[in-house]
Amino acid sequence: MSLVSLNEAEKVYIIHGVEENFRCDGRSRQDYRPLELEMDIVSNANGSARLRLANSDILVCVKVEIDTPLPEAPKDGKIEYFVDCSANATPAFEGRGGEHLAAELSRFLCLAHGPVFNLSKLCIVPGQSCWKLFVDVLILECGGNLFDAVSLAAKAALCNTSLPNIVGTYEDGQNIDLQISDDPFDTKPLEASDLPVLVSLCKIGNSYVADPTIEEEICGAGCIVVSVTPKGNVTAVLKKGAGSFMPDTLNEIIMSGSHIGILLNKALNETLIQDMSSNVCKQQYGFLK
Repeated sequence: MSLVSLNEAEKVYIIHGVEENFRCDGRSRQDYRPLELEMDIVSNANGSARLRLANSDILVCVKVEIDTPLPEAPKDGKIEYFVDCSANATPAFEGRGGEHLAAELSRFLCLAHGPVFNLSKLCIVPGQSCWKLFVDVLILECGGNLFDAVSLAAKAALCNTSLPNIVGTYEDGQNIDLQISDDPFDTKPLEASDLPVLVSLCKIGNSYVADPTIEEEICGAGCIVVSVTPKGNVTAVLKKGAGSFMPDTLNEIIMSGSHIGILLNKALNETLIQDMSSNVCKQQYGFLK
């Protein structure tokens, strides 16, 4: 994924630092790098968020439209995830270099959110019409730990999403014509606070670290990504890399990921509540500060 290269001395330095619980940037094994979050920054989207985790920069937009429910789920809505790796994020994404990572991120986001996201709340008329959400993720810059950054930005954007209100219907036989409010402020928020976030734990030597940098990912023997809800429930687990994990180590990593996920969800939810409850007109920043 990255063109960063390390010599053997640099790798040994990173591994020994992790063993002593002191990483190159001064963090301990369980610490995250600073996070910055901006909400509602894309005016023509129903919800948006931009998250920066150190050098990883993620933009997520959510658009909604009316669609027909699936025959096997007539009372459920739909949601689709699409991840795009910008060629400017890292030279490794040039051409079709980021397609595999984008597909893996899209699949795992769908797998992680699936058991928690209540699609029935997106239903308008059972069997005839529902809301369909398009969650578009753009990776602007790659600084390591993309799974965690993308999941945090996607949850923030979904919590920022509002659905237009249906003000009336017109029935013509069995066909129903929906009338959507013309008022852009006549909306209702999407309930997404229970969605999980992803926690990546990278095995380096005999220890494992949270929020790995690109250099630490190079030194890692493998990585476990855990999807954790605000209550600490694990909805999905993904293993990356060629390394192996003993059963006891794997259980320990999943339990540690669950604990970290609770703290991450709590911090994100507090930030989202503060953003929604604030009546002060905040200055909006673009991508240049």
